Amino acid sequence: MTETPNHPPGTFCWVDLATSDIAAAKSFYAAVLGWAATDVPTDMGPPYTMFALGDHGVCGAYPLAPGCDHPHWLSYVGVADLDAMVARAQGLGAEVAMPPMDVMEEGRLAVIRDPTGAHLGLWQPRRHLGSALCNVPGAPSWRELQTHDLEGAAAFYQGLFGWTVKPFEGYVDAAAGYQIFVLDGREVGGMMAIGADWGRDAHPDGTPGGTEVPPNWSTYFGVADCDVAVAAAQAGGGRLLAPVMEIAGVGRFACLQDPQGAVFAVIAFVGVPG
Repeated sequence: MTETPNHPPGTFCWVDLATSDIAAAKSFYAAVLGWAATDVPTDMGPPYTMFALGDHGVCGAYPLAPGCDHPHWLSYVGVADLDAMVARAQGLGAEVAMPPMDVMEEGRLAVIRDPTGAHLGLWQPRRHLGSALCNVPGAPSWRELQTHDLEGAAAFYQGLFGWTVKPFEGYVDAAAGYQIFVLDGREVGGMMAIGADWGRDAHPDGTPGGTEVPPNWSTYFGVADCDVAVAAAQAGGGRLLAPVMEIAGVGRFACLQDPQGAVFAVIAFVGVPG
């Protein structure tokens, strides 16, 4: 178990959900991932929902902003100087989707849109250091960039955070060109190419599939048993977006969509106890 993990600058530290139905999200994720929810008052309007495993906060949720077209999960990378990192991101070709702002006494955040089109949060911590658990069932366990431009993304994130990339040969879809982002010898995330057919498969009822998957940072949550988590998600109104897959020596995973439309993934790692 990784408890109160270290989130050095340049590594993922938090993830939260923007949703159109907070109450429904609480119920769904409690059934799938075992989270308990607590609403925390804020000075910005609605309360912020903290999801926890026991006494350990793992992620959060908030009401979808007016004008935002779809519920989504957003991952955050920790930074030491938010304003400097936003300026650096802009210099590397990113757009600022949300300019730097204070979040009470908890920290400062901004959201950028990288040059390939994927949104990413930046977090400069004060009181809130990030997820108190990782790499265990119910906690954030991996992030993955899905993009149309692997080379452009690699160059951008190396310039922004100092990440380098190394190939990963074990992925089930060799055409995806899976790569691992590395910082100071630590694997911090993955990257793969978006397939031309992603999001266009027919729904189970035979109706046409959705639009093509946009560039995005996907969050994987650990589970003890992938198939059990998938069954719980489907029972709660969620949707399995692709067949469950397994990577030898890594684990078994699935990509899911919650009833409001937010996409996330679950993974049961090899050798991680439930």
